[in-house]
Amino acid sequence: MSTAIIGTGFMARVHAEALARIGVPVLGVVGSSPERAAATGLAPVYESVAEALADDRVTTVHVCSPNHLHSEQALAALRACKHVVCEKPLAMTSEQARELRDVATGSGLVHAVCFINRFYPLCGEAAARVASGSVGSVRLVTGGYLQDWLSKDTDWNWRLEPDLGGSLRVVGDIGSHWLDLVSFVTGHRVEAVMADLTTLVPERRRPLGSVETFARSSAEAEPVAVTTEDVAGILLRFEGGARGVLSLSQVSPGRKNHLSFDVSGSESSLGWGTEDPERLWIGNRDGPNQIQFRDAGDVPAGHAQGYQDTFKALFRAVYAAIDSGGAPATPDYPTFDDGLEQALVADAIDDSARHGRWATVRRGT
Repeated sequence: MSTAIIGTGFMARVHAEALARIGVPVLGVVGSSPERAAATGLAPVYESVAEALADDRVTTVHVCSPNHLHSEQALAALRACKHVVCEKPLAMTSEQARELRDVATGSGLVHAVCFINRFYPLCGEAAARVASGSVGSVRLVTGGYLQDWLSKDTDWNWRLEPDLGGSLRVVGDIGSHWLDLVSFVTGHRVEAVMADLTTLVPERRRPLGSVETFARSSAEAEPVAVTTEDVAGILLRFEGGARGVLSLSQVSPGRKNHLSFDVSGSESSLGWGTEDPERLWIGNRDGPNQIQFRDAGDVPAGHAQGYQDTFKALFRAVYAAIDSGGAPATPDYPTFDDGLEQALVADAIDDSARHGRWATVRRGT
């Protein structure tokens, strides 16, 4: 098994590091230009996506490019008979995501989307507790995903441009992670939403040169109007009757990458967050509350597992499926089905925000 990576930014380096840790060789990298790809120092350079897909040694393609290229590149990889690991969002529209899901499902190839928070060990523990019935029926799911890297009007990234990042920024970039995770933990999909989306920094200073994700902007810049949302407040109705409240922000100073959730059940509650990923809070009506420390994983308890480890765990599951001959009937990793699911939820959020009303997630087939 060997792979090619499309993309040269922050996520491409995260993928390369995780692949190295599980012993999967990266045969080459494709960038927006050969010079940009060479500058990463990650691996030999392919001149184009087509050259990478024509390499018979490549069994798997990792799509880590800007959002607007995901659908086209993932589809080309599938048609070249390559397994595909795609960064989220899977596509810019639900129609593109559905096409990708249908092609991937019909191909028998392994297909995965990087909803990596499922792979924190205590998120798996939370899902197991809900599935076992110890939490009781799920009543309420609350939480949020808060960041600060776009707090200033001088902060810039290609995700701010709808043509490159999509019309929903906070919802697509970080909200999809939270929504996927809580559906995984509770076993319930979102049924309907009521969303309020707000742009709090309506004008930003766009650098005249390129800017890496999470990097500081350069001094030379031009004023640009911004239309994508900085914050979102979303009410949720889940299948099965549970309700939810979600807060999203990329303009919350001091919150570097703060994802958290609380699940309130009829028998007990669960709470977890990325800033303290080794602890799962368990709330009880009768008797003391509890803190469960991680006691399983790649390293012993007390040796923290974090963000990079979730990619390692995801890729290990994906490449085990590839090694076994193809997509399993019941994957233990998020697939293009999950990518389509989040695209459909995003459609409902967009519809709700535009019309100021509850919107149902329209799944169709």
